[in-house]
Amino acid sequence: METGAIHGDSHIGGTGTADPGAAVMAGGPAAAPYLPNDNAPHATLPVRPTDRAVRAGCLVLARLWRLTGLRNASGALRHYLGGTGETYRIDASTLVALPPVRAAVNTRLMEAEAGRWSHRDTWHGVTVTPATSLDWWLAVRGVQFRVERPNPDFYRVEFHKTWNFDRGESAFGIPFTLFARLHETGLAREFVAVGRTGYLPR
Repeated sequence: METGAIHGDSHIGGTGTADPGAAVMAGGPAAAPYLPNDNAPHATLPVRPTDRAVRAGCLVLARLWRLTGLRNASGALRHYLGGTGETYRIDASTLVALPPVRAAVNTRLMEAEAGRWSHRDTWHGVTVTPATSLDWWLAVRGVQFRVERPNPDFYRVEFHKTWNFDRGESAFGIPFTLFARLHETGLAREFVAVGRTGYLPR
């Protein structure tokens, strides 16, 4: 799962197909962040008993997260386990209110006010830490965003997330390969998450 850092991230590709979900958000074809990984293609590996056990454990975890108020984390994990691969909508209004996201957006707005870009910004990454929001850290860890500013008084923020577990990565000593295998065996499926705020006053 990408952390949100675009620059220096070895998983960022300069080419690739624009994501359909991002194209819908932008109202047409979009140069969305393209974030491939080293996972095997969907449903190409044989299912092992341990894979089924991991999936069952994830279903329990998603329910537990929902019961404890981690609704964004629960929703994203349940969508992964659902296996449709369809574009998933995230709650942009609460995501944009997180302090690191708010600060990153404000930086881009100040750049616009200084004349360094106009109308629609390019994509940038921002990381969410557990200390900022455990819910959003579990849900996205990091996300790409761009700001649209049709005039000096209003703006809106668009989010894009390639949601997956990358082989070889880990968190709190738990290897992501276990969860990546769910996609690789067809027991879950990677997806794109998108969200966009309404117009906000500057």
